[in-house]
Amino acid sequence: MEILPAIDLRDGRVVRLAQGDYSRETRYGADPVELAERYRDDGARWLHLVDLDGARDGSPRHLDAVGAIARCGLSVQAGGGVRGDDDVRRLLDAGAARVVIGSLAVTVPEKVETWISHYGSDRICIALDARLQDGRRWTLPVRGWTAESALTLDVLAPRYAAAGARHVLCTDIARDGVFAGPNLELYAHLAKLAPTLDVQASGGVRDAGDVRALRAAGVAGVVLGRSLLEGRLTLAEALAC
Repeated sequence: MEILPAIDLRDGRVVRLAQGDYSRETRYGADPVELAERYRDDGARWLHLVDLDGARDGSPRHLDAVGAIARCGLSVQAGGGVRGDDDVRRLLDAGAARVVIGSLAVTVPEKVETWISHYGSDRICIALDARLQDGRRWTLPVRGWTAESALTLDVLAPRYAAAGARHVLCTDIARDGVFAGPNLELYAHLAKLAPTLDVQASGGVRDAGDVRALRAAGVAGVVLGRSLLEGRLTLAEALAC
């Protein structure tokens, strides 16, 4: 299981949003590159970088940060603002090892399937941010989680698996940034839907116990943001799991 420390960038600063809400922002004083170097020194191999400005504006805004972090020796998984072919190429050219596709993966899956075929399954990560509706249906909100889509997790995950996708980042929106614990039932459900996918869990991790529970659940990776930034969990503790 891969541990991926996360850095969310807004206006060049390291921040976290509660449940994706731009009005519920917490700022952290760390320089993003220095923070990445600290994660590297503590044993990380990957860094998950979220461009919040790009996600809002519709085009990647922090390509320099992607390059600087990649040059420090970390493999960068970067997303935020990918809307077309040029955005994917710009992120890869900047140094990203893998590009995360969010809203577009839900609204125009046929386009994203062509990128998987063209760039290879290791260069593209599908982000499926899910919200449980009526206690039974996992919907996939888009546009910063403000709009619902027609497709559900149960439809889209098997479709991407059949198209040759390998990496899927799945977040339970209700648990993002609020220390509610990861949704193990969601990941068990996803494993049944598409067992060939390497699933990265995101949202809700509080401590090493949650990391161990996710490992036991069989996820391929865990993205850790606020728990590391606020010292509730150290990277060494997570890696030891």
